[in-house]
Amino acid sequence: MTEPRPRAVADNEKITINLGVVDLGQIDLLVQEGFYSNRTDLIRTAIRNQLAAHGEVLRTTVARRTLVMGLQDYGRRELEAARDAGERLRIQALGLVRIADDVSPELALAAIESISVLGVLQASHSVKAALASRIH
Repeated sequence: MTEPRPRAVADNEKITINLGVVDLGQIDLLVQEGFYSNRTDLIRTAIRNQLAAHGEVLRTTVARRTLVMGLQDYGRRELEAARDAGERLRIQALGLVRIADDVSPELALAAIESISVLGVLQASHSVKAALASRIH
């Protein structure tokens, strides 16, 4: 029996959007005319332009809400140290939060007070179920 491969860090998260037929047709026309290589290229460019246009608001909001941007990893050792120190973590992030597979639901409950992730939370189903009331 082979061991399961570790899950790779996702650079992208898939989303689904619904567009009207006229919008979709206009996107296809811009692709045909060579402005974009494909539909996804146009959509990514449009999203990046909007994020850049609101960059200052994003920066000040991240600072005000004390969000950590990027990747946060929590393993058994980090959570045991917090629990043993009598601390309960309030995880607030914009990006990706990973709770390692070596973290039990009991340890997660003992060490994590709350989780707020704007982005993606990766954890085992049992840890997510145990923390369900603490995930905002």
